[in-house]
Amino acid sequence: MEQLLDHLVDTGRAVAGAVADHLRREAGRTDLRVEVKRTSTDLVTDVDRAGEALVVEMLRRSRPDDGIIGEEGTAIPGTSGVEWIVDPLDGTTNFVYGHPGYSVSVAAALDGELVVGVVADPVSGQVFVGRAGGGATCNGDPIRCSAEDDLAQALVATGFGYHPAERARQARVLTEVIPHVRDIRRMGGAAIDLCSVALGRVDAYYERGLNPWDLAAGTVIAREAGAIVTDLDGGPPSAGGCIAAPPALHGPLVALLQQAENGEDT
Repeated sequence: MEQLLDHLVDTGRAVAGAVADHLRREAGRTDLRVEVKRTSTDLVTDVDRAGEALVVEMLRRSRPDDGIIGEEGTAIPGTSGVEWIVDPLDGTTNFVYGHPGYSVSVAAALDGELVVGVVADPVSGQVFVGRAGGGATCNGDPIRCSAEDDLAQALVATGFGYHPAERARQARVLTEVIPHVRDIRRMGGAAIDLCSVALGRVDAYYERGLNPWDLAAGTVIAREAGAIVTDLDGGPPSAGGCIAAPPALHGPLVALLQQAENGEDT
């Protein structure tokens, strides 16, 4: 098992590194082909699609029996018990605008359980890695989440969905949360936000409406750095909610979010 996990880490790191190099080469292009997907604010570019094609090519070459799920439509069944969940460009809007906060997210699940996560930030050059039972690193150095235990002193990251009605609801929740924390940060990329929790760059993070490829790799990394990562009911993070925080902050943040979601007086 250890040998397999080491191999999956090496594979994920190689794939994420290659796609990050691709993003660095393409950054700043003036001829980007930008299209919309579900809404006018949900963007996709030719760089996203080329990045996913590169991921698939590399994974099929090195591990042909694995399954692959990707944001841009890849859905390849596998027979090995390993499934890769990939987002070649998490934070496309940031990339289009030349704003930091985009990344490559590559995760591996074994028999349905997330075991490896790699997130590469092409702007900073940071590469985050998490392996089940093996801890988390940034550029090879071990990392741990914040030790903050007072929600009122916590710097909390969040994000917003693409549908107008969902954004309005998220804004209402935010107005209930922000009086009870130190401050809010919004970068626009779930994978980097989860890695920021792992690194202690923010104390906690929450968001709704995420897809598996948005949160898979970052979840492994944050958990291996000591954070608790769940939905609002304590189950695995999902589209219904992703809350990542140190143990001392997780319960109070979940309680605050539940009150805010239910419209209760906080």
